[in-house]
Amino acid sequence: MLNNKRHQLLSRVLFLLVTISPSCFAATPIIEIEIRNHLFFPDTIEIPADTKVKLKIFNRDNGSEEFESYELNREKIIPGRSQGTIFIGPLRPGEYPFFGEFFPKTAQGKVIVK
Repeated sequence: MLNNKRHQLLSRVLFLLVTISPSCFAATPIIEIEIRNHLFFPDTIEIPADTKVKLKIFNRDNGSEEFESYELNREKIIPGRSQGTIFIGPLRPGEYPFFGEFFPKTAQGKVIVK
């Protein structure tokens, strides 16, 4: 009886391993952005369509900045001398602008999805 239960358990585990999509093991791409002197570096990033991406934003300025994008439906305050993380996507091909809420005239950028 014990061998039969082990066999059933092993069969189920093997079935799951075979049917799980390999894409679920793929790591989420990480893109780093810096805020320096109220500017984004880089100010343009490219990502593949239909892919979830992790943005790591490092604020090198002393003051806070808010990453804002209406098109990406994201906003996050990043205090000075700290970092924040934002997940975007999966997105359709196109351009998605973002800006710094506290310095919108200088802190501007865009995500290009191809």
